[in-house]
Amino acid sequence: MNGLIRLDAAGLCYGDGASAVWALRDVNLQLTAGERVALIGGNGCGKSSLLRLLHGLVRPTVGRRMQADGLRLAMLFQRPQLLRLSVWTNLTLGLWLAGQPWRRARETARAALARFGLQDLALRSGRALSGGQLQRVALARAWALAPQVLLLDEPTSSLDRHAKREVEQHIAEWAARTPAVTLGFASHNLGQVKRLATRVLYLEQGRLLADLPAEDFFNRERLARQCPAAHHFVTGELP
Repeated sequence: MNGLIRLDAAGLCYGDGASAVWALRDVNLQLTAGERVALIGGNGCGKSSLLRLLHGLVRPTVGRRMQADGLRLAMLFQRPQLLRLSVWTNLTLGLWLAGQPWRRARETARAALARFGLQDLALRSGRALSGGQLQRVALARAWALAPQVLLLDEPTSSLDRHAKREVEQHIAEWAARTPAVTLGFASHNLGQVKRLATRVLYLEQGRLLADLPAEDFFNRERLARQCPAAHHFVTGELP
């Protein structure tokens, strides 16, 4: 298989019978090393479902999902959860559950906190953090796993302006320092997409309508020719 993750005619349905809802339909997609892929579209278009499918948290109802052998993945949710333990213990426990010996996990967690400037929060309860602090801790937790693919679901949507800039900067620095890592993220912030993405996917009603290099996606004339629906979304002229 070429690439790291591949979806072939993948569809995802929640529920069955009369209550069945198709979140994704007929998605063909491949992620390769070093890409920074943004998922955009209106609310309910399937961005979060696609991220979960790419990660393997859910299986396709139809079609296939394949990944490279031994692939390491991490996912950062819009509202990360921590246990009522210290930040350091939260990170250590996650690494231990992932298979690291406890002593090594403690040192890896310490290095992750230092990498994201969180040493002062090491002994604070994970339930006593601000939104921006929580997202930075979640990034540190993901970084500690040394993933080859990092997936983020609206990582800055609920943060204030300062926290948004800080978290986005950490993501950009991670991608710059580890060019082989593949980044996939959902975002409503088109400025953020321009700053971070090398490739843009546009979804509408569970279907992948555009898959373009970022430079083509943000060229209005090219986008209007290749995907009028995405052009309407970008220009705020949804039918």
